[in-house]
Amino acid sequence: MTMIAKKRLLFVGAGSLAREIASWIKVGEGDLADYFKAGFLSDDSQSLAPYPQYEPGIISTVSGYEPLSDDLLVMAISSPKTKLRIAAELESCGAKFYTFVHSSVLLGDWVTLGRGVVLCPNVVVSCHAMVGDFSTVNLGSTVGHDVQLGRGCTLSAHVDLTGFVTVGEGAFFGSHAAILPGAKIGDYATVGAGTVVLRSVNAGATVMGVPAKQILP
Repeated sequence: MTMIAKKRLLFVGAGSLAREIASWIKVGEGDLADYFKAGFLSDDSQSLAPYPQYEPGIISTVSGYEPLSDDLLVMAISSPKTKLRIAAELESCGAKFYTFVHSSVLLGDWVTLGRGVVLCPNVVVSCHAMVGDFSTVNLGSTVGHDVQLGRGCTLSAHVDLTGFVTVGEGAFFGSHAAILPGAKIGDYATVGAGTVVLRSVNAGATVMGVPAKQILP
């Protein structure tokens, strides 16, 4: 019998988000039937030292990674600026990214998901929503109907983007943030944990509170 060589699935980053995603992804079945978990790419050589369970651990720095033709990468970095920069570096070398949708995710009709997207357990993405490349939607968050979520955004756990919200590139949302219908969030804005946004947030601004108030810059 001819043995078929398994293909590599690698995780970009080796922090807590990367460990979580690695524990949720199931290889050897579905569209990852021919893959195995081949390790992590990280410039922090010690980040997995307390977690020997994640063998083979970190196998390369980001800059030292040399993609094989069948490799698939999972973006597992939460910082929007960092993950977009690293994604661009890796794609310039020919790397290919996998869009991970956990089996518990509920997707509405006419949803659009970009490349390198990560949808964690118990996420809901409603109808006509768009999730941009390399955006991460963490545990139990909701992307409402007609939401436009830009590239590289990160939603922490239990964030609620309600209907017709528009989010620019690289925005970050802390846990339990809520964005009311029709609000606009600018590029690289930060919405603090537990914040309720009634209207809009300027690009690059940091807001916190109920209702949201700008605290930076």
